[in-house]
Amino acid sequence: MNKIIRSELLVCFLLGALTVPGFAPFYLFPIPLATLALLCHFWRNSARPRTAGLLGFSFGMGMFSAGVTWLYISLHDFGAMPMPVAVLALIFLCSYLALFPAMTGWTLRKLDIASPIVWALTAGALWALSDWLRSVLFTGFPWLTLGYSQAPLSPLAGFAPIIGVYGISLLVVLSAALLCLLVRKEFRKPLHFLPLLTLWLAGEGLQQIHWTEPEGEPVTVSLLQGNIPQDMKWREDQLISSMENYARLVLQSDSRLIITPEISIPLYRNEVSPVYLAHLAAHAKRNNGDVLVGLVEAAGGRSEYYNSMFSFGTSPEQSYRKYHLVPFGEFIPLKPVFGWIINVLKIPLSDFSRGALGQQPMNIAGQRVAVNICYEDVFGEEIIQQLPQATLLANVSNDAWFGRSIGPRQHLQISQMRALETGRYMVRATNTGVTAIINERGRVLQEAEIFTTTALHGTAQGFAGATPYVRFGNSLILGLCGILLGLAVLSAFRETRKKR
Repeated sequence: MNKIIRSELLVCFLLGALTVPGFAPFYLFPIPLATLALLCHFWRNSARPRTAGLLGFSFGMGMFSAGVTWLYISLHDFGAMPMPVAVLALIFLCSYLALFPAMTGWTLRKLDIASPIVWALTAGALWALSDWLRSVLFTGFPWLTLGYSQAPLSPLAGFAPIIGVYGISLLVVLSAALLCLLVRKEFRKPLHFLPLLTLWLAGEGLQQIHWTEPEGEPVTVSLLQGNIPQDMKWREDQLISSMENYARLVLQSDSRLIITPEISIPLYRNEVSPVYLAHLAAHAKRNNGDVLVGLVEAAGGRSEYYNSMFSFGTSPEQSYRKYHLVPFGEFIPLKPVFGWIINVLKIPLSDFSRGALGQQPMNIAGQRVAVNICYEDVFGEEIIQQLPQATLLANVSNDAWFGRSIGPRQHLQISQMRALETGRYMVRATNTGVTAIINERGRVLQEAEIFTTTALHGTAQGFAGATPYVRFGNSLILGLCGILLGLAVLSAFRETRKKR
């Protein structure tokens, strides 16, 4: 490997790291356009597919190393994984994630597309497909999907209700590739600026469309933030204190809908005193509403147990079981291979059972609430399983696992994208933050101060109707990517024939 290639790999690594401020908590959405335009420049100059693949891998290593370092806190600080093992685990994960931009660069160069516009479209389609594939393989890890960087401030966010986050990934890379070609003067005429300008103006125009409409009166909500330290949450001597803490927060609220975080009471449902739950239910009834409580649900004599939310109050008791579990946190994939990790990580209840996909919204507090638990709101195609029936989205989480890192803010931005895609309010009740109320435009209307014991009181408007994304999910963007790649292959085939 010559010195020029080595220097380009280093530059691409730095470009990847510099992409992270494009995401929350910084929300500097133009940054990914600049860093990816430079990556596209290096890809355009690559002599071989292998070189383009290595450049993409280096970019990915930079982006994921800088963007998901909070996982070290989960593994080492709270999971008690030895420091060298935690570091190696992070390196392994980042290397795996970096394979996807590497695959994009390799394939783009392998196709050897001469036409600048077809090359730019192909780059966008390949990146979008790689982001989607990353969300599917091995149960998926779509964190730092490029499209999230544009929520909710970028004009490109206007495309979210139509083609979702992966579609916005395509548009970000397409924009970056067009910018690269303009700077390289491969587009020479003034009219060649039009595709890029049209794309961003179209996004701004789409933001003026109301895909859904309000239904009924706004509901008063109280989102409880217990602020229980992660290293104290499962200690038996702290149980009474935690239960009293949440009971006090519930009883201080006069909202119709009161929501506690994920497993706010670290007990099985049948272990909780009926008197305690009746006390919460009676207060909710006085408010003419309901309270949602996070508990562990046992089944089959505790041979199965679920991460669940239960409702108590005016409506009949209902529950939701978490469907998409966190690998190595809530279940161990391929136990014959990775079963030893249970003995390394000190994570309680690390073998949950999976709830059913397509559970129906809860009819509570005059709303039809689509509950999703923690990591589940990273998967937009699963969230829409409860739509368009649901009028309101609710995410409950325990981001204390991330400590005082950028992780919780990144998670908030993911919830903002779900609100944009569905045209629904998203209310978030978390243990340590970010507890927030997000409107159907993806804007944070209210948020609680992180790492404080508090309740966020506000109102949430229910919405009816279905965005194109709710109706078709990811099929629109996957179909578009298929068409664009078909055109790319056809263009590459024609170029090959010309050279003959």
